[in-house]
This record gives sequence, C-alpha cells and structure tokens, in this order.
Amino acid sequence: MSTLTLITLVIVGLLVIVLVVYLVGIILALRRAGSELERLAGGLQKIVDDTAPLTAQVGTVNDALRRLHAGLRSVDHHLVGIAWAMRL
Repeated sequence: MSTLTLITLVIVGLLVIVLVVYLVGIILALRRAGSELERLAGGLQKIVDDTAPLTAQVGTVNDALRRLHAGLRSVDHHLVGIAWAMRL
C-alpha cells in the first residue's frame, strides 16, 4: 500500500467515526426531546381537562363584565360632570 492510500483510509476512517458519534448524539437528543414532548402533551391535556368546566361559565362572566363596564362608564361620566362643574 502506498502512503497516500494509507493516509486516505485513515482520514476516511476518522470521518466515519466522527459521523457515527455525531449521529449517535443526534439520536440521544431526539429521544430526550421525545420524552419531554410526551410530558408536555400530558400537561397540555391536563390543562384542557381542568379548564373544560370553565367553558359554561365564560358567558356568565362576560355578561357580568358587560354590566360592570356600563356601570363604570356611568360613574366616569358623572365624575367628568363633577370635575367640569368644579372647573378642575
């Protein structure tokens, strides 16, 4: 074997080893990410389950907030009138 062939084989061998290490690292990272995604999906499903009863209450809360908004606008209107009368 010539020296050039030997050097080429060593370089190719090193490249293969580096590639294998790199790919194994990617595989391990993807497995960890997969387990984290499973935990995330489980947590999101728990949030969906826990907030499901709120769906019926949103309309009630919205109506109450509308009434509160109307009352606060009335108070604001009266305060503006008082401030104008007192020339503030």
